[in-house]
Amino acid sequence: MLDPVLNTANLSRDDLLRMRHNEAGCFNDLPAHVWPRNAQRHDDGTVSIADVSLTDIAAEYGTPVMVVDEDDFRSRCRDMARAYGDPAHVHYAAKAFLTSRIAKWVAEEGLALDVASENELLIALAADFPTERITAHGNSKSDSFLRRCVTSGVGHVVIDSHQELEALERIAEEEGVVQDVFIRVKPGVEAHTHEFIATSHEDQKFGLSLASGSAFLAAETAHAAANVRLTGLHCHVGSQVFDAEGFKLAASRVLGLYSKIYRELGVELEYLDLGGGYGIAYTVEEEPLNVEAVARDLLRAVREAAGDLELTPPKVIVEPGRAIAGPAAVTVYSVGTVKDVHVTDDATRRYIAVDGGMSDNIRTALYGAEYDARVVNRNTEGAPHATRLVGSHCESGDILINNALWPDDIGPGDLIALAATGAYCFSMASNYNCFGRPAVVSVRDGKATPMVRRETVEDILAREVFVDS
Repeated sequence: MLDPVLNTANLSRDDLLRMRHNEAGCFNDLPAHVWPRNAQRHDDGTVSIADVSLTDIAAEYGTPVMVVDEDDFRSRCRDMARAYGDPAHVHYAAKAFLTSRIAKWVAEEGLALDVASENELLIALAADFPTERITAHGNSKSDSFLRRCVTSGVGHVVIDSHQELEALERIAEEEGVVQDVFIRVKPGVEAHTHEFIATSHEDQKFGLSLASGSAFLAAETAHAAANVRLTGLHCHVGSQVFDAEGFKLAASRVLGLYSKIYRELGVELEYLDLGGGYGIAYTVEEEPLNVEAVARDLLRAVREAAGDLELTPPKVIVEPGRAIAGPAAVTVYSVGTVKDVHVTDDATRRYIAVDGGMSDNIRTALYGAEYDARVVNRNTEGAPHATRLVGSHCESGDILINNALWPDDIGPGDLIALAATGAYCFSMASNYNCFGRPAVVSVRDGKATPMVRRETVEDILAREVFVDS
């Protein structure tokens, strides 16, 4: 057995806490703040979600398989709606995880929907989502996307550039429509998050600058246009944010622009869209998001800032995606190869390989994301061993969990599930190494329902164009 001291030299405090938690005595636990609300481990060691055994799902649908707790997803929609006072003020961010059934759940819970591509819009339309409750995003919308927004009657288009504003005005005029819009503003607030998911500072691709006056110029242009109607402003501070401070600072700065628009253009805008970015707990030591506290703090700050500027407080819109979808799903894998790799003269690291990896979850490789994982087909009883969970792809960076201290009795055929994979895993999945994307199954009240079938090599070959030589 590996001396647990071996892999601690270059580990962070959080790594060490996680490794200690995952020692054999705790490894059979399912941290309630990380796993779906209806997950439980039974006396025989198997894990179920919504009274459906993950072992049975793996047997029927194969692995990897994503399992979505429908009631968990719906309950988080309701949590957000309650915190912000109106389900219409909560726009589920489709980019986190979208299928036609997800769109139907969102619609049935009364939430609005934000889409970030024409295909996301088309999926929403296929699900008969009320178009007046759709907001369209994107930093480089094609004419086709803009025309689809206009002709389908989406509630708002979020303007990301002067070029886009000009194109939308032209298209709306051609279609004989007046399209409501928000202007996306860069308020210059840097959230403390990964560089790739910070979206509110100046040097990045989204939005129009508040500091340079570009955002006001866009508002002025929209106000003067005949076929667009400016009804609000939008900003987004980043992702994995757990408190209201960044949102409050952004809101304060953007409300300054509201005041300028009111003073100089005579328009009092109705909406302030503060975007999404709400964080979730991915690992044991992380705290879950307190939705009610963040909403209460943020809404109070907006009211106070608007009062100071002698404005009527705008209706606050938020766009949670991860905070709704993330905790609601797990991904189940089958263990394949297990090998001990020589690290020092007297120690090894155990590599446990599963039948998926970076093609179905790129987040660890892309962001250094961390996850909680458990064996779900039985209880484990082995001694702690330094372990790395890896995928099956031809890539050394194909790692799902980098540093863990796991029981040494995990072997081929065991089922391992990663929790909190509902956001940005399926939506960012690829065919790397020609892997098929996994099946998605929803569970509720003891019943499993297929949502997306497993992608096969026939699906991949169907896209090829064969030309006779």
